Amino acid sequence: MRGRAVPLSRPRRLVGDLMAFSIGVPRVTVQRRMDLTPLVEARRALEQRPSWTAIFVKGYALLAQETREFRRAYVKLPWPRLYEYPESVAAISHERDYLDEKAVLLTRIKAPARRSITELTALIREAQSTPVLEVGEFRQALTMARFPAPIRRLVMGLGLNLGRQRANYFGTFHLSVYSGLGAESFNPLSPLTTLLNYGPIDPDGLVNVRILYDHRVMDGATVARALDRFEAILNGPVAAEVQALSRTALDPG
Repeated sequence: MRGRAVPLSRPRRLVGDLMAFSIGVPRVTVQRRMDLTPLVEARRALEQRPSWTAIFVKGYALLAQETREFRRAYVKLPWPRLYEYPESVAAISHERDYLDEKAVLLTRIKAPARRSITELTALIREAQSTPVLEVGEFRQALTMARFPAPIRRLVMGLGLNLGRQRANYFGTFHLSVYSGLGAESFNPLSPLTTLLNYGPIDPDGLVNVRILYDHRVMDGATVARALDRFEAILNGPVAAEVQALSRTALDPG
């Protein structure tokens, strides 16, 4: 059957480069069915609700502050070793319209554990609504996509394998979800140490939460315990922060 050749667009080149480095990561998935009833009820009480992405980013960053493996990365330069960061940098996937197609682009949020859920929500919504070429990370990535593949992958390889620079350019953990579309991904790929993913949240607060991790950095039992602690963090300090938002809204002073 005769068809037509479709050149790779800049967004497709970016995804191809990301996948080229993700394929080499020995990744394993651990999932937990969580009951987030306290958190869901706290959020439901708000008139202006923070995004679920912001809530999960805050909780995961708090988890990473307690669990040092989640702030580590396997790097190869100048020799293979683990590199540990003092705090997290969240890399968040956004689907944006660029020219005549949907593009998946990443933004980074430094030190999310030290930011409020309100601030995280504002940063995420800004990345979702600001014109694509006015977002610094989007513009830089699309500019890099203009270069030939060998140059792009050389730059990406250096960025991923130089410990001090890796978090600045790529983050320490990746969040990618489709739950707002009523779907969930069971095997998303990322070159980062962990990728956080969750499905649609039931009205009664039940949700599947999974962490995909680099087995060179940590083991499954560490992740299983972390998921248990993550549930406690979401229903504890994170839910308390959401409840505080409700009290602030009710207090005009």
